[in-house]
Amino acid sequence: MDKKYTIKDIALMARVSKGTVDRVLHKRGKVSPAALERVTAVLAKINYEPNVIARNLKNNKISRIAVILPDPKIDPYWAPCLDGVAQALEEFRAFNLSVESYFFDPESTSSFLKINKEVLELAPDAVLLAPFFYKETIKISNKYDESGIIVATFNNQIESEAIKSFVGQDLFKSGRVAAKLMNVLSANKIAIIHIDESVKNASHMQEKEKGFKSYFEEKENKNFEITTLKLKNPDFTINFEHFLKENSQLNGIFVTTSKVYQIAKMVQKLAPNKISIIGYDLIDDNISFVKEGVIDFLIHQNPKRQAYLSITNIADNIVYGKDIPTNTLLPIDIINSENIDTYCAN
Repeated sequence: MDKKYTIKDIALMARVSKGTVDRVLHKRGKVSPAALERVTAVLAKINYEPNVIARNLKNNKISRIAVILPDPKIDPYWAPCLDGVAQALEEFRAFNLSVESYFFDPESTSSFLKINKEVLELAPDAVLLAPFFYKETIKISNKYDESGIIVATFNNQIESEAIKSFVGQDLFKSGRVAAKLMNVLSANKIAIIHIDESVKNASHMQEKEKGFKSYFEEKENKNFEITTLKLKNPDFTINFEHFLKENSQLNGIFVTTSKVYQIAKMVQKLAPNKISIIGYDLIDDNISFVKEGVIDFLIHQNPKRQAYLSITNIADNIVYGKDIPTNTLLPIDIINSENIDTYCAN
């Protein structure tokens, strides 16, 4: 049952030459239809799997994957992605794989375009991209695809035939989960807050807002008010203080990004123990405010897992020839003060 079949064994079973078997396995050269049928039948019968490690070492080809994401020094949300990439690379260390990470300024379209131009000129086998700017992502993805470079995305989904794979959460449903949590907290004067939103990178925030609003719109009890507020530096603090004064009955805030700690800090100072807060992600400042009870819930988007699965999917395709899953949706994890230590320990 555990017999390791050689090319010679397969040739004897299929009544063909070893050269014919080799051509079938490596999909090169001409093979008659009858011989192809016999070899294929034998391979299926014995569940033949080639020695992938030996094959890759023999080919002596290094397959290169480029990871392009916002600079973690600017936005700490992205730091765990590097751990996910490293974990995936470790699992494929026996193969000739190279993974390089490239960072751009999440507030700069020109920075995004510059990094992608550099990567395109390097011509890697595949690119894993955090699609921060919608139109620019579509254009660069088309260029990658035209050059025969596999394009995969994570965290924020963008529809394009050039993009072969997405790993992340269903952002619309994520917004609905946040809305149900807010309803459980009995908040009915609610603000949806987008921080540092711009026209070019706001699609993920808007999907969350749509999901959040859809939940309340479906309720028979319409005793609620939802306001959308967009905050951006340098007038962030002044504008939020002004908003709080004008909305003294506010009792719920949903922040659509990992920067919820910025709101929590001001609420703690200006309206302590009065406003329920829901936001995203396990960055250090958010963790502290959850433990202090200022932030009620965090939705964990698990950027490390997103990056890990994305690289694994690409590597499986390069090494084993497996199809890349077009759409991988992660669970929507809900975190509060009762379970946050468990997540922080992982």
